[in-house]
Amino acid sequence: MPGNSRKVVVVGTGDVGASFAYSLLQSGTAETIVLIDSRKELAEGQALDLAHGLPFVPTTVVRAGSPDDYDDAAVIVITAGSRQKPGESRLDLLKRNAIIVGQIIDVITAHESQASIVVTSNPVDVLTYVALKRTQWPRNRILGSGTVLDSARFRHLLSLQCGVDVRSIHAYIIGEHGDSEVPAWSMTHLAGMSMDDYCLDCNKCGDWNKQRIQIVTEVRDSAYHIIEAKGSTCYAIGLALMRIVEAILRNEHSVLTVSTLLEGEYGLKDVCLSVPCIVSESGIERIIVGKLSGDELSALNESASVIRKSISELSDSDADRPGTGSPE
Repeated sequence: MPGNSRKVVVVGTGDVGASFAYSLLQSGTAETIVLIDSRKELAEGQALDLAHGLPFVPTTVVRAGSPDDYDDAAVIVITAGSRQKPGESRLDLLKRNAIIVGQIIDVITAHESQASIVVTSNPVDVLTYVALKRTQWPRNRILGSGTVLDSARFRHLLSLQCGVDVRSIHAYIIGEHGDSEVPAWSMTHLAGMSMDDYCLDCNKCGDWNKQRIQIVTEVRDSAYHIIEAKGSTCYAIGLALMRIVEAILRNEHSVLTVSTLLEGEYGLKDVCLSVPCIVSESGIERIIVGKLSGDELSALNESASVIRKSISELSDSDADRPGTGSPE
């Protein structure tokens, strides 16, 4: 662990950044939580609001900070980004967020930080790729939140369907954090049984194939339903980020579907997407190459193609090249 081994810097203090900081504060995992935002008053207000709850949580320092805090941070979490404006194309938004993340990354590297970086700004797979290419750091040090939340949604729905504690179900969504995400049924199991075998033995659902399709559709569309109902998602992704950072700070060697750069794993190269990884104090310690069915491999390749297309659309901008940016 570099510098202060339990110092976490949160860049971007909107709904997601604040929800993550709140979850992290309650967990007691971090010794110091520092909030940074281009809107300094917002970072200061969020820090003060959190600090007023310190009598009710494990001992933690919470404060607003500056890029100097990158110097000795153990983990830097980037949640900063823009929402799509009326009349703005998806590509315009992608380029704008790539520039925002690129500027933040430039400042982090200028401070010679040795931290692990967790990117959650969307589209997370593309922006994780941008951050890696911009820093030229080893791939283990920069990871995206990827499909950690999607996998949690998958497990939640399987739990409801099967009437089993969600913590007893192992299931992963892989690929893009987006519409092309892939349910890895080959890796889904309960008490050592594949989900298909368990459900055939249980026979409670009736048409299990139909139930599978409904579950996958609901996982994929969950964020759309939440955004339509309340405007944004923040609580579950805050908890998902807390889980990733906890695995790093506590050196847990936990298996999480974070977004990482593939260099031949699953037959894919030079693209960031989510697959099961062992996450520890070094960031991504190991990528787990599980056995997928032919259909799942094909779907994963299609998902990678979707991400590559977005990356190629950035080629006319300088968002993924080294440069000098202003602090976020």
